[in-house]
Amino acid sequence: MIILHYLKYFLFHAIGLLSMAAIVAGGGYTTAGLLTVLVVYLIGDAVCGDDTSTPQFKHPGILTVQLWLALPLLMMIVFSAVWTVSSGDPLGFGAWLTQLTGYDVLAARDATTWPHHVSGIVITGLMIGMVGTITAHELTHRTWDPVSMFIGRWLLAFSFDTIFSIEHVYGHHRYVSTIDDPATAPRGRNVYFHIVASTIKGNISAWHIEAKRLARKGQALFSWHNAVIRGHLMSALLVGVAYAIGGWAAAGFFVACALWGKSLLEIVNYMEHYGMVRNPATPVQPRHSWNTNKRISSWAMFNLTRHSHHHAQGEVPYQDLKPFPDAPMMIGGYLTTIMVAMIPPLWHKLMTPKVQAWDRDYASGEERKLAAQANARSGIAALQGR
Repeated sequence: MIILHYLKYFLFHAIGLLSMAAIVAGGGYTTAGLLTVLVVYLIGDAVCGDDTSTPQFKHPGILTVQLWLALPLLMMIVFSAVWTVSSGDPLGFGAWLTQLTGYDVLAARDATTWPHHVSGIVITGLMIGMVGTITAHELTHRTWDPVSMFIGRWLLAFSFDTIFSIEHVYGHHRYVSTIDDPATAPRGRNVYFHIVASTIKGNISAWHIEAKRLARKGQALFSWHNAVIRGHLMSALLVGVAYAIGGWAAAGFFVACALWGKSLLEIVNYMEHYGMVRNPATPVQPRHSWNTNKRISSWAMFNLTRHSHHHAQGEVPYQDLKPFPDAPMMIGGYLTTIMVAMIPPLWHKLMTPKVQAWDRDYASGEERKLAAQANARSGIAALQGR
């Protein structure tokens, strides 16, 4: 039934609401909620197979509204998280929820120990990455739609990453899989180094792109017209709101969640293009991205998984992306691959054969020469023929 193809994308919202409930419930419930989210993605992708369906959607407006709903959802999740470390009861939230449910959330919050607060940071950061960044990725590609751009940039503000709407769209998509792209990890790079390097270089790239745009329009670089400056002020405002809600503890908690959410984006960048090579003068093709069609990842991440088609045609809405089952494939679904990437020895053990297969099966003649140069710089013995 076609309605199921609309409903499947609401899995994203269901996971967000589940996470918020776990955060508010406090204590072991927060940790249990985190484990449940991990199980949904890891086990779900492992047992539910691939989704290669390409239905025709006659009411795309419904799917756009689904994306817009991410902003109020993320605001509620982050407010709930900040509330858990606040003194008092900001906005009377705890008293209202206790009266509504009969569960004493204030007592549960006060009894929550630091290991469960760590779980709170992890699950909130996951939601900032999944509810915020993934949705914003889709929305900020819609440069013709001011509403989508506005919502997308505010979603990115929760991870201190509004520059993504500039660098990703106008930089990454132009230079992907080349040495000029901050988000493309060269062969042999450690993911933790990549998080820092890509963040710094991405901000520099966004600043240069914005400077050129302002120069073309005859507008001052250091002014309200500068989207990089406005974006960072948006994030600063959110830190200020967290402080107003619960003081320094709440502000620090939010910063930790935001930085984890930002790190997730860079881990995803790392695994989507790791080891790829391309001459920047040649067109981007499906072979220049690692793809996956795992069902749960696809449904809960608005087809971000179909990354090969996305980079071949960045303007195509998520619901119209094709699965490209013959494209180079990731290790597994997104969360599975994220967890593998965070263990560098395991990552290189599993990805080195994939990179070698890419050179053999996907690379053009020119790209094989670039790959040989990348192998020589990689420091990985198997790629260097040692």
